[in-house]
Amino acid sequence: MNSEEPKATVNFIQEIINQDKKTNKHQGRVHLRFPPEPNGYLHIGHAKSICLNFGLAAQNNGLCNLRFDDTNPNKEDVEYIDSIINDVRWLGFDWGDRLFYASDYFEKMYDYAVSLIKAGKAYVCDLSPDEIRKYRGSFNETGRESPYRNRSVEENLDLFKRMRAGEFADGSRVLRAKIDMSSPNLNMRDPVLYRILKATHHRTGDKWCIYPMYDYAHPLEDYYEKITHSVCTLEFEDHRPLYNWVLNVLNLPDPPQQIEFARLNLTNTVMSKRKLRRLVEEGYVAGWDDPRMPTIAGLRRRGYTPESIRNFCDRIGVSKSNSLVDVRFLEHCIREDLNLKAPRVMGVLYPLKLVIDNYPGDMVEEMESENNPEDPTAGTRKIPFSRIIYIEREDFHEDPPKKYFRLAPGREVRLKNAYIIKCEGFVRDERTGEVKEVHCSYDPESKSGKAGAKRKVKGTLHWVSADHALKAEARLYDHLLLDQNEGAEEQEEEKDFINQLNPNSLKVLTDCLVEPSLAGAAPGSRYQFMRKGYFCVDPDSASDKLVFNRIVSLRDSWAKILKEN
Repeated sequence: MNSEEPKATVNFIQEIINQDKKTNKHQGRVHLRFPPEPNGYLHIGHAKSICLNFGLAAQNNGLCNLRFDDTNPNKEDVEYIDSIINDVRWLGFDWGDRLFYASDYFEKMYDYAVSLIKAGKAYVCDLSPDEIRKYRGSFNETGRESPYRNRSVEENLDLFKRMRAGEFADGSRVLRAKIDMSSPNLNMRDPVLYRILKATHHRTGDKWCIYPMYDYAHPLEDYYEKITHSVCTLEFEDHRPLYNWVLNVLNLPDPPQQIEFARLNLTNTVMSKRKLRRLVEEGYVAGWDDPRMPTIAGLRRRGYTPESIRNFCDRIGVSKSNSLVDVRFLEHCIREDLNLKAPRVMGVLYPLKLVIDNYPGDMVEEMESENNPEDPTAGTRKIPFSRIIYIEREDFHEDPPKKYFRLAPGREVRLKNAYIIKCEGFVRDERTGEVKEVHCSYDPESKSGKAGAKRKVKGTLHWVSADHALKAEARLYDHLLLDQNEGAEEQEEEKDFINQLNPNSLKVLTDCLVEPSLAGAAPGSRYQFMRKGYFCVDPDSASDKLVFNRIVSLRDSWAKILKEN
């Protein structure tokens, strides 16, 4: 981790590591890995695993590898590899020279499979995938042995060699472990170790037409890399006996230990890579980096900071049992981070023209405004002020309700860092009847910083000068899913999540105006639009029109919850 020192946290995995150090297990070494499959972009759930693995390594003066589990060429792509490397680095972590691929070990894995056959622990099976499932049985039904289970070692060696040579069609034969068809754990009922797959691999080309299954490859990859603690999500708990079986039956010394923790489930959020891929491929979103997506690329484009994500992952903790985290807590973490960092600027999302009738038409003043009241080193900037400005449409009401302290006929408000104005009237659009222009007078003695500025009014409005404002587009995002509980894995599997997509997850405002200090703002720059939320400049921005993504609104109910507790 290259951005800051790791926080010293104690969780049940750290307690295991502490105990291992006391007993000098693995000679006191601590070596972990983050092993993504390159079949899609990483999401916020992977961020939890990244922070956990690299964080534990740093906290224990150990090492953490980045390893790609590239054992299924039909679903893998170099685009995904590049995106994963970029995401892990952006989060602030470094693996040094320890970038590995499962494909680095294909020859060794094949040799070990031959060893299993010779030891009578593996056999070539001709059952179809459907037949294998039927023979395996169920939780209530004992499995049946394959009719090919007792082939001789010589026949199995010959068939396996011919599988590698490409003599057989995809799906016609597999290599299976010979374990126990009556095991209460279905994963131990002669699991498949290799399948035939005639597909071009992104690294090995057409050298291989058989590929190892993850449950076989995973422990061997860990062993080759001298991993000490193999941290996996909870769904692999039932696979741990097979992980250990592979290492034990091959009699490999100093084997790694698999440890499971609960994956991240987030409300209103799709947390399945398979389903995220469907959103992309079927056009429900604009791509893997669509700011509505929970992918790290999407969060980055929306404007989330790596610090906020690391802080979120640290604060939600590590557990042995599944739970559902409120997405509002993730939003709280980015608000908390940007409150200290983001410059304050004025942007009007729904412009309403306002004319100050008694202000000189040819006069332009430079109003001084602080950049960030939370940062004493942030300094100030000058903002042009003129006779015609724009305010938010919602900041004027011709018949205001109770407790409405903004602009209305006969009422006064302060313009931020400028003057107190009083509404003298308004003009309607003859065609629509909508208010199109507000007319006000100003108090010249009320300028911010002058003695007259001490006069108090209840409302303060942000604004932009009509002659100086820049055109902008604002993209306002809401949760991708309507159902708050949709992020839970068990909920995801019960229904078609497409039916839960929020039709209002994106609203595009094309006629926004922002203060001129934002001219040339670089993509990725983050700001607080006063009273409107935190925004980030999108890569779609151009010199003639800025494009902003709203990262999150200013309202933070979660902060109140944390304070109350």
